[in-house]
Amino acid sequence: MLTQIINGKIYTPQGWLDEGSVLMRDNKILEVTNCDLALIGAKLIDAKGMYIVPGFVCMHAHGGGGRDFTECTEAAFRTAIKAHQKHGATSIFPTLSSSPFSDIRKAVDICEQLMAEKDSPVLGLHVEGPYLNAKMAGEQFAGKVKGVDKEEYTSLLESANCIKRWDASPELPGALDFARYLKSKGILAAVSHTEAEYDGIKEAFEAGFTHAAHFYNAMPGFHKRREYKYEGTVESVYLMDGMTIELIADGIHLPSTILRLAYKLKGVDNTCLVTDALAYAAADGVEIKDPNVIIEDGVCKMADRSSLAGSIATMDVLVRTMVKAGIPLGDAVRMVSETPARIMGVEESKGSLQKDKDADILILDRDLNIRAAWAMGNLVEGTNTLF
Repeated sequence: MLTQIINGKIYTPQGWLDEGSVLMRDNKILEVTNCDLALIGAKLIDAKGMYIVPGFVCMHAHGGGGRDFTECTEAAFRTAIKAHQKHGATSIFPTLSSSPFSDIRKAVDICEQLMAEKDSPVLGLHVEGPYLNAKMAGEQFAGKVKGVDKEEYTSLLESANCIKRWDASPELPGALDFARYLKSKGILAAVSHTEAEYDGIKEAFEAGFTHAAHFYNAMPGFHKRREYKYEGTVESVYLMDGMTIELIADGIHLPSTILRLAYKLKGVDNTCLVTDALAYAAADGVEIKDPNVIIEDGVCKMADRSSLAGSIATMDVLVRTMVKAGIPLGDAVRMVSETPARIMGVEESKGSLQKDKDADILILDRDLNIRAAWAMGNLVEGTNTLF
């Protein structure tokens, strides 16, 4: 069926188009045009002056809707994915936090099954750990980290096809060879939970660690040891031209000043926004059974309030947070669509409203809430409040 969306403010790679329309048929965008005349035979969607933007690419989320991907069940995967779809994530790379390799293999099997389904929003698996610096891993990964094991990861990756990103601490013995191996397989290697300083980050980048996970979080900044001062991981990443970053832009993990600083120094092309969401994201009414955590102030905290336990953000929250921080809406949209699509290697079909790309399209109201969403041309259940 030919569908035409009119009467909206359309975000294109060239900027905002105030008068025009988006045409889609089946799962593809046929045209983004400056003509808003209704086409005979097309199903007409009136955007009522709202924003028409590309679907969001979720490249770092551990769960949602009350379920976690580490459960390694099909039901958990489907529930969490559906929860994030309702908030604009038309494409998703489920994130598996530090887990035994037996569980990683289970997650691989489930992910490959979902990826094989028609018009699937699942584009690959993201693995964070278990090769992480225990000192920097925090409560979330306590007791779940280990040293780099070449035989272990090569055995897995020689048989798995769905892993598209893997995060590790570059200072661990064997981590640089791990990054080189990932690079040879076309897998994104990201530094995570690290205390590496400039020389270590430089070596890591040259080896293939080209991305920094949850930038600023679980990594030190400028610091002092005795009478001397040293650059931290944060400053080192800033100095590495071409190294991309991701920000947990929930308004809690990073203040607006730091969001603006990262945007200013790294730029839209090297910055993407992630939820890093736990199971409690988009989980209204779900009982928290873990006595060690509480939900408060829009974030998950340790029960004693000693630290943050994780994010409960969704992708639409990230956009609203950045705009509130003073970032232009168009740039915020790019950081949840175009930039992550390019970083994850799916830019040929995802990330922008262009002819022949997948029909992943959102309509946002003036408060930047999702009013309608199409994933591969299919209306996402629970988002059709526009009509």
